[in-house]
Amino acid sequence: MSIWWSLHLRREAASVPLARRLLLGTMETAGVDPEISYDLSLALTEACANAVEHGGRTETGDVSAEYRVTAYLDGEKCRIEVADSGPGFPAGPAPTVRRPVLEAENGRGLRLIEELADHVHFGNRSGRGGAVVSFDKIVKWRTDAPLVAS
Repeated sequence: MSIWWSLHLRREAASVPLARRLLLGTMETAGVDPEISYDLSLALTEACANAVEHGGRTETGDVSAEYRVTAYLDGEKCRIEVADSGPGFPAGPAPTVRRPVLEAENGRGLRLIEELADHVHFGNRSGRGGAVVSFDKIVKWRTDAPLVAS
C-alpha cells in the first residue's frame, strides 16, 4: 500500500492541529499501530510548530505566509517532510541537536523529533531558501488493519 499527501498551510498556530489530525486520520484508516501514529503525530506537531515560529522572514526580507507538509506511507515506512521559506538552518554542517536545559522554554522540538523517529534529516531548501525537516519511521500495523496485503 502507498499513500501520500501534501498540504500548503498558513504560518499560523491553527494549522498545526489540522496537519496532526489529517496524519492521525490517515494512519488510523490505513491500520497503522496507534503507538506509531502517536509518535509520528507528535514529531509532526513539533516540526510544524517550528515552521510556524521560525519559518517567516526570507533571505530577501519578505515574510513568508506558508509552509508545506508532505507525508508518504509506503510499505513498511512512513516519511514526513516539513518545509518552510524562512532563513533556514545556519550554513555549514547539519545542525547538531543539543540536549535542552529542562527549564528552557524553547529548544526541545528538534530533539523530540530525533527521539520519536528512526531517521531524521535537518537541512535547507536549495535555491529558494528555507528549512526542511524530514523524518522516517518503520510502521507497525494493527492486526485488524484493513489495507494491509495478506
